Amino acid sequence: MKHAPQLIGCCGLDCEACDARIATLTNDSALREKTAALWTKLNGVTITPEMINCTGCRVAGAKTLFCDKLCPVHHCVREKGLDTCADCAQMDGCPTLGCISANSPFVLDNLKQLCKAMQAE
Repeated sequence: MKHAPQLIGCCGLDCEACDARIATLTNDSALREKTAALWTKLNGVTITPEMINCTGCRVAGAKTLFCDKLCPVHHCVREKGLDTCADCAQMDGCPTLGCISANSPFVLDNLKQLCKAMQAE
């Protein structure tokens, strides 16, 4: 895990390296369009460039509509009262998290490293 623990999303994605966060911080319209097209394809829901406004799912500030309202992982984490999937005993083999890790296998490593960092505190 390269970045600060609070910039690791609920699902283990690295918010600091996320194109939605980068587009928000740099006000990059072209990157918003590219990200919206990719997320639409990956998630099977329509995501417009105007929806790409986020500072990270676990930090204060703007959230994309998808991450905040439509993401099944974020919904599950909130429903269980957890901070991230790293806090869940059912993380390994979870079909909800599996949807994200299928496209981004590194999320499991990020979550395991996040868990180790929390235990070291």
